[in-house]
Amino acid sequence: MKTLKGPGIFLAQFIGDQAPFNGLAASCEWAAGLGYKGVQLPTLDPRFIDLQKAAESQTYADEVRGTVQAAGLEITELSTHLQGQLVAVHPAYDTLFDGFAPEAVRGNPRARQEWAVQQLKYAAQASQRLGLAAHATFSGALAWPYVYPWPQRPAGLVEEAFGELGKRWRPILNEFDRCGVDVCYEAHAGEDLHDGTTYEMFLDQVNQHPRACLLYDPSHFVLQQLDYLQYIDFYHERIRAFHVKDAEFNPTGRQGVYGGFQSWLERAGRFRSLGDGQVDFKSIFSKMAQYNYPGWAVLEWECAIKNSEDGAREGAPFIQDHIIRVTDRAFDDFAASGIDEAQNKRLLGL
Repeated sequence: MKTLKGPGIFLAQFIGDQAPFNGLAASCEWAAGLGYKGVQLPTLDPRFIDLQKAAESQTYADEVRGTVQAAGLEITELSTHLQGQLVAVHPAYDTLFDGFAPEAVRGNPRARQEWAVQQLKYAAQASQRLGLAAHATFSGALAWPYVYPWPQRPAGLVEEAFGELGKRWRPILNEFDRCGVDVCYEAHAGEDLHDGTTYEMFLDQVNQHPRACLLYDPSHFVLQQLDYLQYIDFYHERIRAFHVKDAEFNPTGRQGVYGGFQSWLERAGRFRSLGDGQVDFKSIFSKMAQYNYPGWAVLEWECAIKNSEDGAREGAPFIQDHIIRVTDRAFDDFAASGIDEAQNKRLLGL
């Protein structure tokens, strides 16, 4: 068994124009001061990392890693959640998702997709230069508007969507394979990969690609009412990244999983700061240890109620207290009678 690495923190939700959240060095010093040991880096803000430069220059990649290490931290993973979203966009979302892309490709879905694919390939190369084993992203979505079958979906619609999704991701996965890095898809509402079944459908389209792995985040499964513990039993061999995020689901006679178009504060299902929701983290961390999860436990703060800095301050000790330092011996070793092959044969009547 392996002891999880952590605590780490995903910086995306904290980036801003005010110190210490307006640059990599200051953000790392802030995170280290709270007790974090690693940072997951978003890749669209050049104040934190220039993704193309990190892909092309070992010197620059070493400088980024050196800045993080100067604060006593490690980089856990790079994140291309927003770029991954743009690998596959249904036309209904073109305008909204254009904001994730540079102005030069907005209003041009094909150019935007090509830009996103190149971003992912840069991420593979940058991860390799930074010595990282895993990468966090989204799958994008072509079939999501049809997630509920009303009106009845035409025969072959979903199959066509997943066939195209696989076609778009295969060359990206191949580049990550060349670089020795796992692609960890966060199963998430709004993505075609949003649960175990859709992940398996995708694996079929990419020929069970060894780099098509998972980022595990139980909060999204609370909102879907999916068994997030059994999910680990099913997919532990593919889980290579872990967002530690809490959530709660409190259905009423007025609303359930769809939320009735309410704000996050008013939804039956909503994300919470660690310890304020319903996720059974003791069981999750036990399963992660049991299955030899090789990576980091990374806080992703999202909460409709609590201040982000308070959530971050509470998150480091919460994760640290849940990480299980695995045993190196069996609890009943004291009663061992030794190894004696002849005795074993006698005991078995052989």
